[in-house]
Amino acid sequence: MPDAARAVAGRVAAGCVLLGAVAVTVAVGAGPGGPWRGYVSEAGVSDSAFASTYRMGVFALAAALLALAAALPVTLRLAAGLLLAGAAGTVVSGAVTCSAGCPLPPFEAATPADLVHAGASIVAAGVTVLAMLVVGFVRPATAGLRRVARVAGVVALPVAGAVALGLLTVGRGDLVAGLERVLLVVCAGWGLCTALLLARRRPAAPAPDDRAVSRAREHVERDERVTGSTTSV
Repeated sequence: MPDAARAVAGRVAAGCVLLGAVAVTVAVGAGPGGPWRGYVSEAGVSDSAFASTYRMGVFALAAALLALAAALPVTLRLAAGLLLAGAAGTVVSGAVTCSAGCPLPPFEAATPADLVHAGASIVAAGVTVLAMLVVGFVRPATAGLRRVARVAGVVALPVAGAVALGLLTVGRGDLVAGLERVLLVVCAGWGLCTALLLARRRPAAPAPDDRAVSRAREHVERDERVTGSTTSV
């Protein structure tokens, strides 16, 4: 993909992150658990006042992951592939809503829809964190992309592990709710910062033929100066 197209994809990703984050935040704030309690996904249940707003925000975040994958340079194909998987998981998460309270085992009885929704959400968040780590530590990237990814990855990885552990040991509650929100904020922040960095279009390097012509012109001008000085002597 040309650099100009990648820059456009970066701008689209940044816009989608902002739109999605605002929509989800509004929906969660008006949801059954309020801004701080319960799972974020509870804002998308059918009884929620802003369920459609929540789903719109989730789909916007899926579009952001797609655009971010398109904006990444070819050297970061692995990270782009992870983001594509994250986008797919996010779409499923938004399309398949959980039941009231979003119950999950081992502490609550869950419906098949609950399990599908939770599994898709976990996959989406997990592969996004892995994409951060790939950009920051595994594949070659620009200094700015590496720096943002390393900071976000160092924060997100232990928080993601704590969320997983909390789901298995304490279940639904304020602890998991707070950790989930921290993880989502870090993921959104990384996506926005990365998209803005990729949105900056860099000047194209001169083509090899152009450089050859430029060097030849310099040689001719130098020869003319030498010849002129010799004639004057």
